[in-house]
Amino acid sequence: MRHLVVGAFTTLDGVMQAPGAPDEDRDNGFQHGGWLVPYFDDKFVQIMTEWTTRAGAFLLGRKTYEMFAGSWPNSTDPADEAATALNTRPKFVASTTLRTVSWNNSSLLEGNVVEAVAKLKTLEGSEIQVHGSSNLIQTLLKHDLVDVLRIWQFPVVLGTGKRLFGEGAVPCSFRLVETQSNSTGAVLHVYERAGGLKYGEVEVGEETVVFE
Repeated sequence: MRHLVVGAFTTLDGVMQAPGAPDEDRDNGFQHGGWLVPYFDDKFVQIMTEWTTRAGAFLLGRKTYEMFAGSWPNSTDPADEAATALNTRPKFVASTTLRTVSWNNSSLLEGNVVEAVAKLKTLEGSEIQVHGSSNLIQTLLKHDLVDVLRIWQFPVVLGTGKRLFGEGAVPCSFRLVETQSNSTGAVLHVYERAGGLKYGEVEVGEETVVFE
């Protein structure tokens, strides 16, 4: 069983829209595109490169696919490990509007996206990584298809924008397995899926906390 890994850049208030450029995604009049860029440093790039090279395949929504396909093929330096991985390894695209995809080793998912992704997870190979693709992530979360979350959280509050966890996410729990920070104040959290929710009750003056 292949793990499905969602990588996301978020603000403190959970916004993941348009981290990399002003015109990356202006849906709903979003005016804060490029909010992540001031927080780049060498450690951030190093970790992102190491992550990307772990992927056996990539799963992308239409907008992220088109953005990646328009830029990553321009990086042809064999020493650029992230570019090499993205340009050569399988890429599966979830779209209801695209009819063809031309980026090397790309293919459109056919039929129901939930069923198609569930089938991909049953195949042999290394992890399937989702980058960007905020709309697709909502579908994956609603159908409990995400095994690992790799979240970079940045010391920024925007107040508006598309969020990592929208309405309809399945109530569930994750286990923190790794935390790192970089020199600019960004914090990396890596979570693994850990079953359903647990509930408890705390009463004033009671020494025991009961979990159910």
